[in-house]
Amino acid sequence: MERTPHTATGQLPPEVSTLNVVRRDAYADSVALMRTARQLSSLPGVETASLVMATAPNLRLLADARLLTADGESARPADLLIALRGDADALERAVAAFDGLLEQPAKDAAAGAESGAPAPRALTETDPATGLALVSTPGPYAAAEALKALRCGQHAFVFSDNVPLDQEIRLKQEAHRLGLLAMGPDCGTALVDGVPLGFANALRPGRIGLIGASGTGLQQVSCLLDAAGEGVRQMIGTGGRDLSAEIGGRTTLDAFELLDADPGCALILLVSKPPDPRVAARVLARAARARKPVV
Repeated sequence: MERTPHTATGQLPPEVSTLNVVRRDAYADSVALMRTARQLSSLPGVETASLVMATAPNLRLLADARLLTADGESARPADLLIALRGDADALERAVAAFDGLLEQPAKDAAAGAESGAPAPRALTETDPATGLALVSTPGPYAAAEALKALRCGQHAFVFSDNVPLDQEIRLKQEAHRLGLLAMGPDCGTALVDGVPLGFANALRPGRIGLIGASGTGLQQVSCLLDAAGEGVRQMIGTGGRDLSAEIGGRTTLDAFELLDADPGCALILLVSKPPDPRVAARVLARAARARKPVV
């Protein structure tokens, strides 16, 4: 752990400090970090709290917000970076509270769980009926974990970003070979058999199946449908690169097969970022053969 209070200058009042704490080779997923950052920001004397993995883009964002100190600049992509601004004493208290706040949901879940068999520690130990695995790890390791899930017969929802392109190609080819879905990488939202995954909204159940390479697009469209009185049966995120020339729309096409065969899905709706023209033609050709309407 490294930490050095830095008295901010420029537009900040002299009594306000910035503190960076680097946790070497520590990882937490972005949902847990955002929740904990919000809790730290609400502590007395803490003006701002940002908790990120120390990737180059995240360091640039912290620098732009004047939340990066020399200690933070030394952090590596595999490190967890705590960036705080506020009263110096309050920042020390916030750092002391960090671990407890980050771990509290897991402790609450354990306290409320019924006694029984211990939770599995590996995919190979899961109940054979388990049909889906959610993967949220540092990007370089995500494809390997998702491949394990696929080989255990589970669809993979890959929340992780920064997954190398060649690994994404291999992952989606393997999912296709096994008749499974690889949602993602960088898949932020999905709704599978009524179960929300990632950043998902409470939606009324219905007859529409959504497929999208844009998480924010899927959320917007699904909320508009809900507001119009329509319901969503399935919402499959593909990851933002799926419709690129390199990936070839592999997950989009596989999702089409599943929704087209689903008797409870009456209509398929595609949401997309600008696709590669050849991939778009391939997807539209598949849509033309669908047994149900496609929008």
